[in-house]
Amino acid sequence: MIFRLFGKKDAGGVEVGGTKELLHLTMPVNAPVDRAFAVFVDEFASWWPRDYTWGKDSLKTIGIEPKMNGVCYEESADGDRKVWGSVLAFDRPNHIVLAWQISADRTPEASEAMASRVDVRFNPGENGKTNVLLVHRDFFRHGEGWEKYREDMAAKKGWPYLIDLYAKAVEG
Repeated sequence: MIFRLFGKKDAGGVEVGGTKELLHLTMPVNAPVDRAFAVFVDEFASWWPRDYTWGKDSLKTIGIEPKMNGVCYEESADGDRKVWGSVLAFDRPNHIVLAWQISADRTPEASEAMASRVDVRFNPGENGKTNVLLVHRDFFRHGEGWEKYREDMAAKKGWPYLIDLYAKAVEG
């Protein structure tokens, strides 16, 4: 059974929708496309919350290598490095696709084949704004528990919260 969530907006103006298998969010940000892309990719550590990392208080850095086949990683103060994704498509400043290598139980997933996909597009909007579209799909790749994982990512403390933090970083 497929259910639709189209048209729900949270207090920050993020539109959340999708089906049972995927989640999509749209958010206009007050910046040109190149700035919106740069904050999402190059300045990832400026907006991603420490509480949403494995390192938490010992986190040294978190980032995305801005190139095809780059890795998404976090590094703790003691030098421990964990990979949480891979860059599958990279078209600066318009588009990036990541293999989301964080399993349903929130542990690192070594295999890209067992990872969902996060597809982010940056499209010019009116008055110098950028329309950001994030599609998190292929949750089934995570195996058992994927439906709850998708629900968690669609919930208030999932992607809607993260995209709101991102938008504030772009505009701040």
